[in-house]
This record gives sequence, structure tokens and C-alpha cells, in this order.
Amino acid sequence: MSTIYKSEAGASEIQRRYQEVLRTWPVPAEHVRVPTREGETFVLVSGPIDAPPLLLLHGSGANTAAWRDDITSWSRHFRTYALDLIGEPGLSAPSRPPLASDAHALWLDDVLEGLGITSASIVGMSLGGWLALDYATRRPERVTRLALLCPGGLGRQKMGWLVTALLLHPFGRRGVRRSVGAITGLDTPQARPILDQVALTFTHFKPRTERLPLFSDDALHRLTMPVLVTVGGRDAMFDSEGTTRRVRQCVPHATVNLLPEVGHAILGQADSVLAFLRG
Repeated sequence: MSTIYKSEAGASEIQRRYQEVLRTWPVPAEHVRVPTREGETFVLVSGPIDAPPLLLLHGSGANTAAWRDDITSWSRHFRTYALDLIGEPGLSAPSRPPLASDAHALWLDDVLEGLGITSASIVGMSLGGWLALDYATRRPERVTRLALLCPGGLGRQKMGWLVTALLLHPFGRRGVRRSVGAITGLDTPQARPILDQVALTFTHFKPRTERLPLFSDDALHRLTMPVLVTVGGRDAMFDSEGTTRRVRQCVPHATVNLLPEVGHAILGQADSVLAFLRG
């Protein structure tokens, strides 16, 4: 695991905090470990065993804790499978195969097979949104509904946030916190606990530096399932207007929600996503 962390001590601190979250999960959950070609994948499973399956894919620098505020609502109606993405600060393998390949789709094939799932709805956030899109364009028959929050791969990926992060990095934890606040848009009193957790993670974690590949128009035309895309008008990482424009052009049946005053981190969407999933 040290390959994705700056130190063993930092890795231990992040894992300790994560275990605390798992111990206080708001609904009953099973901890499942699925063997895959990329190594073991940790899955947090909640909800009625006979309910429709819902796959949850978090963003970069995160883990299943990203869904803590949503899981109570969603798990009433779905069998939820929250994955720790490989190569991220959760309990899955640190493997990071190239994004510009079919490696992640093959990894998700393995996960679904290990869970006994033939098709599912997917909710993906940021990097998880990119992975959900990648899978849905390659395996459209396996995705029943697709809900994307601030997804990558549609609009231009901005790099100004990287300059901000580099300028503030020499200021230690305080600098990391300021840069994370600027990038996510979470620098408000209400979001301070979440911001503190993200800042702690990026103090010790080495994020991916690989640019997310853009999906072609032809690939997006393969999205025949119902699609919901929610983006923030002040997203510092992705061009939300470009994302909105491409979705409306290439996936005309999709529902697009542009939240003008929201940054990259989109919170409080449990009800709107649930309404779409139950459509």
C-alpha cells in the first residue's frame, strides 16, 4: 500500500480514520472482499438482499465513506455495493492500470462476477463518474441506469487547480487544507468536517497524475440507458459547461442538472439521485 502513500505512518493514519467510519456506518453492512485481476477489492454491501443492485463508485482521494450521507436513503430501496476503487485510499489493492485501456472495465467485470451481479444501476462521482462512463460505454447492456456527479471525461479537464495546490503545498497541512478548499468548493463552515478529512487524506496520499481520457462522441452514443448528470457551475477541475453541452448533444435523452453556485464537490443530492434511480 506504500506505493500510493507518502509514508507508512500516513497510510496507517488514513486507514485508522477509515476504520472508525466503517465501525459507525449508519446502516447494517457486510464487508466483502472480492478477488480480481487487479488484486483484492473491498465492497461495503447494504440494503435488502432481494432489492435491485446499485453500484457506487467514489472519486479520487476517497473511499466508501463518500457515501455516508446518502446510504441510508438509497439502501432502503436498493442492494447497495459501495466499492473502494483500486489505487485509492481505501481497503482495495493499490493497483493503477492505465486509464486509456480496458483494464478498469475488466476489473469491474471481475467485481460484478464475484458479487453475482449481471446488471446494475451505477452512481459515480468525479473519477468514479469517469469509471462509470467507461464501463457503460463498453458494457451498456450491463448498466440499467447511470447517475453521474461531477464526472470526468466529458468536459475539458482544468489544470489551474494544480497551480493552486503547488503554490500552497509548502505551507504544510494548512496549505493542503486551503488548496483542497479551493479545488472542492467545500471551504464553508457547514462543510468543514468533510474538508478536514479530505485535507488529511491529501497530506499523506499520492493522487493520480494521469489525465482522464475524454470520451468520443461515438462512445457516448452507446449510452442508451437512462442517464442523470449533475455538475457544479464553479467546478475547478472540469469544464461543467462543456460537460453539459456534450451530454445534451451526444446523449439527448439524458437529464442534466447544472448547479450554478456549486464547486467540484457535489453534496446533498441523495433525494434527486434516488428519484432518478427509482424512475
